[in-house]
Amino acid sequence: MTTDYTKVFQDADAVAKYEHVTYAPDSYASQINERQQAYLRELVQREFGRNLPAQHDFACGTGRAIRTLHGLVREAHGYDTSAEMMAKAEEVGSKAQWHQIAADGPVPNPVPAGHPAIVTMFRLLLNVSDEVRDRAIAFAAKALPTPDAGLLVVENHGNAGSLRHLRARRHSDSRWFAELSHAEVASLLDRHGFEIVERHGFSMITESLSRNPLARVADAAARALPGTDGLAVNVLYTARRKK
Repeated sequence: MTTDYTKVFQDADAVAKYEHVTYAPDSYASQINERQQAYLRELVQREFGRNLPAQHDFACGTGRAIRTLHGLVREAHGYDTSAEMMAKAEEVGSKAQWHQIAADGPVPNPVPAGHPAIVTMFRLLLNVSDEVRDRAIAFAAKALPTPDAGLLVVENHGNAGSLRHLRARRHSDSRWFAELSHAEVASLLDRHGFEIVERHGFSMITESLSRNPLARVADAAARALPGTDGLAVNVLYTARRKK
């Protein structure tokens, strides 16, 4: 969460646009969110069963990841630099305790919530500096000190090994275009004592292609094929602390 992020989302109109335009019904972002929701709910039920985890959602924004796990966690905590984002999260029905954190400085402490726990980070890694990425994963390491403490789920919504990479040169001067490779995500997690135990992709096509009905059909077919996760534009990594 850079200073830019905090400044942008101190504006109520920007927050409303993010929640109601970026994630408008049937938009590219909302389609991916629906797929992620189904996957994440299955993951939590499979991994935790009746032993409901506590959720720590870092860079929680408007609480989309928190709403995804309603009913499957014993308590939820959202952390963000933007009070406006968390106010919108409350307004749209995200059920959690909210914690405003500083944009820089020492690694924030997760509130005591016991274990098991699940730490979620959506639409964060791609938009921030290496320093902020390390700070975020260091937070997860505090919340998940041992392998049996729970799971970390992080999103990369700009996989460098996907079709999106073809736009990299054209957008090289854009402050909002960034990409991360699987190796870069794995290295980041490894630096903080995490290993990836599962990787899942959610769209093989870019936002512009998603407006084409034939591209949508091809996307669905490609996602059904085994081994295609590495080529997805949007990827979730599930990680656990190393032994």
